[in-house]
Amino acid sequence: MRKLILMLTMLLLPVLGFANSGGEKPDESAGPVIEYVEMKPKFTVNLAEPKKYLLLNVQLLVEGAEHVEKVKKHMPVLRHEMIMMLSGMHVADLQTMEQREALRLKTKQLITDLLIKIQNSDGFRDVFFSEFLVN
Repeated sequence: MRKLILMLTMLLLPVLGFANSGGEKPDESAGPVIEYVEMKPKFTVNLAEPKKYLLLNVQLLVEGAEHVEKVKKHMPVLRHEMIMMLSGMHVADLQTMEQREALRLKTKQLITDLLIKIQNSDGFRDVFFSEFLVN
């Protein structure tokens, strides 16, 4: 009986945690909206070595609706520069967690520099890899 109660509690606890009271409106004075903007489609890039490629799904963290729209507007330029950077990579540069983090930081700097060049980059905060495959 105790096991049954424990199992029911374990099953129902997450459901209760997601319960919403309903009529509450979000606090608009909480500050600007933060949104993840996916760089679609995923990057599939030939690496600098024969028969090797990188599959990468990239998310940009952008603060403020006006900045989200600007980032989306300039997505072709951002994607182009990303492809140029990634296609020069070698498999040996992408093996360890430290190397992948270095690539993430390099990507963040590239995007920041591009956004400064073509617009105000105040809303761009960070970049994340949600999928990373080297083959």
